[in-house]
Amino acid sequence: MSTTKGQRIGISIIAVVMVVGTVLGFFVMMLSTDNQVRDNEKRQKTLSEYQQKYAEYQQKTQKQADELSKKYYPEFKKYAKYPKKFNIDSVKKVKSKDLVKGSGKTIGDDTKYHAYYIGWNPDGKVFDQSIMGDKLRSPLDASIGLIEGWGEGVKGMKIGGIRLIEIPSDKAYGEKGSGKDIPPNTPIKFIVMAIESPEEIEAPELPNLGQ
Repeated sequence: MSTTKGQRIGISIIAVVMVVGTVLGFFVMMLSTDNQVRDNEKRQKTLSEYQQKYAEYQQKTQKQADELSKKYYPEFKKYAKYPKKFNIDSVKKVKSKDLVKGSGKTIGDDTKYHAYYIGWNPDGKVFDQSIMGDKLRSPLDASIGLIEGWGEGVKGMKIGGIRLIEIPSDKAYGEKGSGKDIPPNTPIKFIVMAIESPEEIEAPELPNLGQ
């Protein structure tokens, strides 16, 4: 059965529409892919720039840590072997003893300072410390929210000083403990050297890479 002229025209129109639709669809797909490529390239560039800035930040902080270590390590290393076993029942309240009296400002509740430290448990085992081989790690920022007993123990201490602090479990890590070296209900001791806070090195802001 032959088609009429009108039918042939209709078929031709449908064919043209289908071809145009296919071409447009392909064009949109290519455009979308191209946009994705550009977006990915932009994100990669942003990420690379951030990584470079962060590497520079790490270099600056390490340089600062090395300079501070060179200044304070000779004095603080004397206490590396200070930690010894002690009786759990002997630590009932926060006690402090100045081993070296500082000459700087007196530490209060809102005093900004940094610290080097050695912390140990009743077995005499050091659970954390600033000494790392023959140098010191970056000093601890004491404003980050430390255990209650630390805050009480350093109060009245002068910057530049070194102090022994005894902390009962209820003002340390309490019933929860902290890791295998500080079981629940364990008193702890610290040697703390308080120093002036070094110049703050601002970390680069983490970029928003989008989706």
